[in-house]
Amino acid sequence: MNIVIIGLGKYGIFLTEQLSKENHDIVVIDSKQELVDEVVNQFDVKGYVGNGASYVTQKEAFLDKPDLVIAVTSTDEVNILCCLVSKKLGVKQTIARIRNPEYALQAQIMTNELGISMTINPDYNTALDIFRIIRFPSAITVESFANGKVNLVEIKVESNSKLVGKSLMQIQEKCNTHFLVCAVERGDKVFIPNGSFVLEEGDYVYITVSVREVNNSFKKLDIIQNKVKSAMIIGGGKITFYLASMLLDNGISVKIIDNDQNICNHLAEQLPKALILKGDGTNQKMLMSEGLEDVDALVTLTGMDEINIMISTSAKSVNCKKVITKVSNNNYEAILDITGLDSVISPKELFADNIIRYVRGMNKKRGSEFKTLYRLVGNKVEASEFLISKETKYTSIPLKDLNLRKNVLLACIIRSGKVIIPNGNDTLEPLDSVIVVTSDFIVNDLIDIME
Repeated sequence: MNIVIIGLGKYGIFLTEQLSKENHDIVVIDSKQELVDEVVNQFDVKGYVGNGASYVTQKEAFLDKPDLVIAVTSTDEVNILCCLVSKKLGVKQTIARIRNPEYALQAQIMTNELGISMTINPDYNTALDIFRIIRFPSAITVESFANGKVNLVEIKVESNSKLVGKSLMQIQEKCNTHFLVCAVERGDKVFIPNGSFVLEEGDYVYITVSVREVNNSFKKLDIIQNKVKSAMIIGGGKITFYLASMLLDNGISVKIIDNDQNICNHLAEQLPKALILKGDGTNQKMLMSEGLEDVDALVTLTGMDEINIMISTSAKSVNCKKVITKVSNNNYEAILDITGLDSVISPKELFADNIIRYVRGMNKKRGSEFKTLYRLVGNKVEASEFLISKETKYTSIPLKDLNLRKNVLLACIIRSGKVIIPNGNDTLEPLDSVIVVTSDFIVNDLIDIME
């Protein structure tokens, strides 16, 4: 697929890296020569120096007519203009990164009236991801499928857990509840497990479960699930605004701390129900005086990864109940392992996942429609959702009789709104939504998981 990426900030560069791994033909456009040269040399893509919102620049850069143009400059208005120019040049699919909260309500207008195929707000998506985790504080991460009917929940097997030394089959028989362990991370290894797989202390376990069954399943797995009533947020950017709005709307008290008085004043106007304080989030004594030990969740959302990690580590040291850390630099993975910070959110990765989901959905359908994508365990595992659009050679056949590739698990089937955790006797049928977990290869269509 021919894809043009306009804007080589941190989002544009990361997106170029991720899409180039999927063997697309990519052209990048940026006004800075050094950035274009760096990205072209690093990722083996074509580059063009110029104003990406210019008709002349786009016309010269579009040597091969693009299938998709993605505008990710630092300015919303420029991204919108880039997409409008691309549409004028005959590009059918365009995506614009839009961050300003004031534009959130206009997304439908941009799609219907301006012809922009998709707008993505990475700040809102990041806030939503954090909100899901806060709703299920015993989880490390929570992803949503099937329009919110199914969750993919990550938990850690602690030393005192009753899961230690138990096989998945034993756990399922004992709990007698509807969930499925679909992936396990153990050290540097990743497993797509079968029923005989035995859990060990320190394992990170990914479970698919109906939203209705989450609390019941956690209870039977002896995982304590206390409801979050209060949250403290360090840093006052756009993500903070979106997250605080979600928390307040759900009856959770919010305290926001930022060291910039202007930001505090702005948030106080936007969020009258939140408590906004000017202060240094790195000052543990100040945080303790503001109730760090008693708060149900701490979220670090400053613009500096190092500060977020430092504050979160400090909060962990005083046994803060739930700590969530925003980190944008992937190079900090080793440090995060040492600090023991589990719930780490990367806005760049969430953004890239949304784009990749859209790109894969553009591929020619062979019987299923690509709906949702989440990449897990450092992108070593993918959980994908497909809608089966018609009868195929794999429908109406018991799953146990399907010849599936290695490292594939059918994690969930959604049929007429009902969530089915499948066994070998279940079948796939037209109009089913199916969640597939894979490692080692990319799935663009359900047929790809068959031998």
